[in-house]
Amino acid sequence: MADEIELPWTEKYRPSSLADVAGQTEIIERLAAFVKGRSMPNLLFAGGPGVGKTTATLALAQDLFGKDYRGSLLELNASDERGIDVVRGKIKDFARTIPLSAVPFKLIFLDEADALTSDAQQALRRTMEMYSSATRFILSCNYSSKIIEPIQSRCAVFRFRPLAEEDVMKMLGRIAQAEQLHVDPKAYKAIIYISEGDMRRAINSLQGASMMSKNIKEETIFKASSRAKPEEILQMLDLALKGKFTEAREKLDKVMVDYGMGGEEIMLQMYREITSLDIPDRKKVELVDKIGEYNFRLTEGANERIQLEALLARIMLIGKE
Repeated sequence: MADEIELPWTEKYRPSSLADVAGQTEIIERLAAFVKGRSMPNLLFAGGPGVGKTTATLALAQDLFGKDYRGSLLELNASDERGIDVVRGKIKDFARTIPLSAVPFKLIFLDEADALTSDAQQALRRTMEMYSSATRFILSCNYSSKIIEPIQSRCAVFRFRPLAEEDVMKMLGRIAQAEQLHVDPKAYKAIIYISEGDMRRAINSLQGASMMSKNIKEETIFKASSRAKPEEILQMLDLALKGKFTEAREKLDKVMVDYGMGGEEIMLQMYREITSLDIPDRKKVELVDKIGEYNFRLTEGANERIQLEALLARIMLIGKE
């Protein structure tokens, strides 16, 4: 019999109770109070990717309904099913059924709700009103401003922040121990740098690196994540500012070849490293402005290589001013 396919670590190590969720302490405490009281309003979770919105929802459902929570929870991704038909069909069909558990309501979790069309959101608002006695909605979004005001006013809004470094480190350490990995301290710092408070990205980086070796070094993390070391980007910027265009161009070649990075990824890392440069604030502002300009050109379809080299040339001119 063939071995079962192993789950991605983001699913394998997803907490099954609110007590095990990393970070977002104040939000988790309020959700735990809802579980204790067996009563809750509609909820709107807003925040960037990988900060715990889905994890908090699934943990809340398991604490409320127990092991058989799937029968009382409908999960939908609005970016896949964003039209009015899904509201009139799947959501309404589930909302009108009677709760089968001891809890007097069911949950509907709508991920990426900000992808719903305006008409779909209007239909959802009416559905939320109509079935409020037996159904609670949890809407998850990156930008709450894209959710219409009538829906926002019917929800308790929770704003998820990027996870603190210690919360990410704690989770990574638990996974490394369970998977029998030896992770160098510099490798952990590299994951923190890459993830920027996104737990999903941090765990995926660790899993990707583990495919290469059980003994994980800083270099392994950057290569597995297609990111350059911060100091390499700083060196490239510094060479350009000093007027050493050819050497800066060679460093650009090395970064693109060694890490397989694309133009937008390189520009994003350049942007992140500007604050570390030992130059006047006025020049830092100019650099941010130029990186934004050339990044826009890439999104409009300009040639990636030409724009990256043109940006280095522009940085060289800024350095000479």
